[in-house]
Amino acid sequence: MATVTQRLRGRPAHPPGPTSLTYTPNGRKLITAGSNNAIRVYTTGSDGEPTNIDGCQENNTAVAASNDIFVTGSEDGTVWMYSLETNSMDKMLTRSTLPIRDIALSPDGNWAAVASDELTVKVVNIRNPEKVLHLREQPKPVKHLSFHHSGSYLAVSCTDGIVYIYNLSTEQPELIRKVDGLIRTLETDAEASSKAIWHPDGRAFAAPTPTKEIQVVSRSDGERQRAFAGGHMGDITALAWSPNGALLVSAATDRKILLWETKTQKVIARNRIEVDRYDYPNVINITWHPTENMASFTTSDGELYIYTDFVPTEFASLLEKSLQAAPFIHDPLAETTGNARKPLDNGHKFNGESRGRRRGTPDSLDEILGSDEMGGEDDDFVSDDDGAGYANGLNGFGKRGSGHLDEIDGIGVKRRAAYDDWEPQIHHSFQPGSTSWRGNRKYLCEKVYS
Repeated sequence: MATVTQRLRGRPAHPPGPTSLTYTPNGRKLITAGSNNAIRVYTTGSDGEPTNIDGCQENNTAVAASNDIFVTGSEDGTVWMYSLETNSMDKMLTRSTLPIRDIALSPDGNWAAVASDELTVKVVNIRNPEKVLHLREQPKPVKHLSFHHSGSYLAVSCTDGIVYIYNLSTEQPELIRKVDGLIRTLETDAEASSKAIWHPDGRAFAAPTPTKEIQVVSRSDGERQRAFAGGHMGDITALAWSPNGALLVSAATDRKILLWETKTQKVIARNRIEVDRYDYPNVINITWHPTENMASFTTSDGELYIYTDFVPTEFASLLEKSLQAAPFIHDPLAETTGNARKPLDNGHKFNGESRGRRRGTPDSLDEILGSDEMGGEDDDFVSDDDGAGYANGLNGFGKRGSGHLDEIDGIGVKRRAAYDDWEPQIHHSFQPGSTSWRGNRKYLCEKVYS
């Protein structure tokens, strides 16, 4: 008889209402914030009671953490920083006239991006809160924020249904791309998610679509790649990549948490023997532990679930793999092209060993007449009067040398290096019918020599 796993029970972390959570990057602490004025700090691996930080702002809507500090935002428009060393409030970073909706910390922990019901996104320096960058290109309030793993890009999910990608590596923030038609138009307080989450390899991000799918989009050109489809029947409320990018977890209003394999975009944790293994209603936030087979999620009922051995045993090896690639339709890292110039052997094996002279067959002309009759050293009766090279002696392989020939492609050795490094110049379409650069392909290409 099959063994039925006992259903995971939630921990009452906060009163009913929006409840957010985050792990510290080292995975030692798990922090939750909710509708009351207390923040809870859980220690990974401990079954004891969490540390409570009382006297905080009420109606917290977002939390983000580094190893030393964490930042919360609330409906009163304030953003506060707390110390994990003393478990106490440190200082106020910024404030807004309208409720805070999301906070994201840069990977180095030096900047906090803050979204509110105002139109401008603020990127505040943690050490010097007076140093603020303003992102103003979006015409409506922003619901979600997500930092690229390099810290150079910020994905902004706006309530107008457009994902805005900003470059933060320049002196002034620069809008580099708008991805339209990808996410739904949602209100900032809606439980459904429109968050764009960066894949750990940094080349793409994924976001929920209006058709209840999860679409992967290339960072370099904004083109749609693979999609995770056919899993959910309700609106997606939360999603997260595993630390190595091999798995994707998602939750929706259909009471299901689904575990997907990135490489195949298939659900791998459905129809299991364990009854209701992933059947949890009202999940609104979910996150992976940075190093262990563990995931935690919160619900709109204020409950926290800490799920050890989250990935089933038969798939747990996927978490142990190195960094996996984002699911592209035409992956530039996996493709090989037939146009690449192959290296010449010149009679040598790839391991550097010299290839010996080919031996003749017993009835070959060389064996019958002898090597002296077929081009020995004294065979100088031919006069090379036109420089064609047929009077040259045979080389060590019994073949006539190639010293008399022109260089390959008519390009000298000294100049060949300059030609090997050429790259196509990408330019926009200039006439009807010309094609643009899409999905690592372009049919109109110009080769320029310098």
